[in-house]
Amino acid sequence: MTQTISELLEAAADRALPVVRGIDDGQLDRRTPCAEYDVRALVNHLFQVVVNFQALAAREEADFSQEPDFVTGDWRGRFGAETARLVEAWGVPGAEEGTTGQMGLPARTVGLMVLGDLTVHAWDLARATGAEFTPDPGVVEEVGPGLAALAPQAREMKVFGEPFPVGAGATAFERVLAVTGRDPGWCPAGG
Repeated sequence: MTQTISELLEAAADRALPVVRGIDDGQLDRRTPCAEYDVRALVNHLFQVVVNFQALAAREEADFSQEPDFVTGDWRGRFGAETARLVEAWGVPGAEEGTTGQMGLPARTVGLMVLGDLTVHAWDLARATGAEFTPDPGVVEEVGPGLAALAPQAREMKVFGEPFPVGAGATAFERVLAVTGRDPGWCPAGG
């Protein structure tokens, strides 16, 4: 049977949390594979995604128009707490049924979107900070086809870049990164 979004998010969070918790304050201004974000801005973005997709799981409206500064105080601990709330929100019976969000997308598709963000942005942050990151294979297997299906619309909305060319020997996760417009071999300049 297919894993639930909640189970997949829990597996993704288990891999992402050590990356986020390992970010040193001195690394917050480093470049990331997302050209428009440094580490601080990407952590803020990921926080916003995690919080807003809790609302979407509950069929509430999400507000992506403002990006508060989450990187204050014990932000590493708060990220863990918010990620746990995300897992819990998607574990509520019925969370994957019907549609959610302003675009009226199937709820499972919306869940796969946050799963993709959590996994890909954990990789982005790991690359930027020199942390180790290996995504959960079950997450990659589930999120790969979903992101590939969403890619044309995501490119239109400027959420994904143009696909990055990868060879036939690319891993499943390298193909996920490439479909989002990322170079799987990205390294910070001089790093």
